[in-house]
Order: sequence, then C-alpha cells, then structure tokens
Amino acid sequence: MKVTVDMALCQDHGQCAIAAPDVFAINDGGKLEYEPHPDDSERFAVEEAADVCPVQAIMIED
Repeated sequence: MKVTVDMALCQDHGQCAIAAPDVFAINDGGKLEYEPHPDDSERFAVEEAADVCPVQAIMIED
C-alpha cells in the first residue's frame, strides 16, 4: 500500500492522526508527517483517515 498526501490541500487538521496514529502524526511545528508505505495491517485505519480528512487530501494506492 502506498499513501500520498497532497500537501497543497492539507490544512493540518489532524483528523488523520486521530484515525491512524501509527501512520499519521502532527509534528511539534504543527505540520503533518506520515509513513508513505505503511504495513497492510494499517489499511482499515488509513482508509478511515482518508474518509475523515476534511479536504480529502489523502490518496491510497495498492
């Protein structure tokens, strides 16, 4: 699985970090960081993170 975040769209709301904390995080500077190749066991959480993103900035590829 490959995760991509369109950083031009991302507004650092952090909803993804709540839904999938092992993949997404808000750093000390308030900016999103993420693991672009998470383990497949994180798929459900990553799909949830993509669904809850207010600006739909998260894309998932197989």
